[in-house]
Amino acid sequence: MQDLDRTPPATALERTAFAVRCAMQSLLINVALAIVKVAGGLAGNSFALVADGIESLTDGLVSVIVVVGLRVSAIPPDDEHPFGHGRAENLAALLVALSLYGAAGLIAWQAVHEIRNPHQAPAWWTLLVLGGVVLVKWSFARRQDRVGAALGSSSLRADAWHHWSDAVTSAAAMVGISVALLGGPGWESADDWAALAACLLIAYNASGILRRGLDEAMDRTVDAGLEARLRAVAGAVDGVGRIEKCRVRRAGLGLLMEVHVQVHAELSVRAGHDIAGAVKRALLDSDLGVDDVVTHIEPLDGPPAPRLPTVPPEP
Repeated sequence: MQDLDRTPPATALERTAFAVRCAMQSLLINVALAIVKVAGGLAGNSFALVADGIESLTDGLVSVIVVVGLRVSAIPPDDEHPFGHGRAENLAALLVALSLYGAAGLIAWQAVHEIRNPHQAPAWWTLLVLGGVVLVKWSFARRQDRVGAALGSSSLRADAWHHWSDAVTSAAAMVGISVALLGGPGWESADDWAALAACLLIAYNASGILRRGLDEAMDRTVDAGLEARLRAVAGAVDGVGRIEKCRVRRAGLGLLMEVHVQVHAELSVRAGHDIAGAVKRALLDSDLGVDDVVTHIEPLDGPPAPRLPTVPPEP
């Protein structure tokens, strides 16, 4: 897998292609684990394991949603969508959150049913299955979150939380099955209670994903560190006196910007236009994921303010 720290995807097309590959890998892992967990749960008499498999199946659906959202967000602007289709990626993240709520509700309903209808204790070897699942899911959740953060993808980060919630569900199932096996007769429903408890964690994760998706859908500004780096890139262009305003929002895997640049008041319109073009090119050519820039030129009276000569390092 590509090292994002050494060779980050530069263009919007490269970022999307890389994100889609990650989402497809996520889909394959979810389907494979779902089959293993459902089969193991049915054979080992563990509803917690079956519920875990159901949650993995919803993860597979989530991965499909993420892939579709990423592909649609990469469609170039057209007459009906002059700002592009980046919002599709945010909608995918919101659908992921809703699917998590649905999975939590389904598992909770079935867990209550199993608690009210006592059954045989789970087989001991289901613990081995769950242990392997926890390791796979935890490691892939960390990787997916790192990739999503590097690419600025809310849907990939939501997918990472799906993997994390699956790992938590599996860990809770391990606890429940262990209690059922150690407790003996009368403790057979412990793994069902574990599945019910895991639903609360899944719903909590869904709330966080929903909040972040809504923030981006409502054009919440990017973090201050990224804005400072963008200001530094624009301010380092020859002829720029000061960067007055810098408005940035995410659109899919890229950034859309509006920047107000102050230049010497006596410059000609042509000279101001050239500086605006140079600022736009500098931002688009940077490695910060800028897809489009609207540059506004304003007059600056007096000497220009000092500016940073280089882009500060990424925090």
